[in-house]
Amino acid sequence: MPTILCLSGSLRAASSSKAVVEAIRLKLAAEAEFSTFDIASLPHYNADLDPLPQTVVALKAAIADADGLIIVTPEYNYSVPGVLKNAIDWASRPGYASVMKGKPVFIASVSGGALGGVRAQAHLKNVLGAVLAQTFVWQEVAITHANTKTKDGVLADEATETFLFEALRAFFATL
Repeated sequence: MPTILCLSGSLRAASSSKAVVEAIRLKLAAEAEFSTFDIASLPHYNADLDPLPQTVVALKAAIADADGLIIVTPEYNYSVPGVLKNAIDWASRPGYASVMKGKPVFIASVSGGALGGVRAQAHLKNVLGAVLAQTFVWQEVAITHANTKTKDGVLADEATETFLFEALRAFFATL
């Protein structure tokens, strides 16, 4: 059974990103072991911090211990939230030899609008390529009008779940 680290790109308690992560964890629990990491606990990236803050050490360990990552991100101003980019920046050190190098990553995006965060996905794929992660190639999972597809903090839209879970099962099969 693969071990998967799930990262939500949003800090909001009631975010659609967190609702998608929660649905994955609850509904696919028999297919993978899931863990999460609270990226809100990370300080702003600063290469001068030595020794590394404990939260950064914990993030890197969580990534290293996982067979793969699932990142669910909202789209802010046509891109990924700064807090998610900050987490990737921390994890990407040392350059070209980080815990991100070769790490399989599944991406899903959410938005309250009709595009579902596809621009954020494009930027995230570019960033992950720069840190040598292995982005899973599949149809983009871009969840449109995500705020209307959650109930009690969990994604609750059958058509979306079917598409998402098919993609995730294909991702799990590569691990």
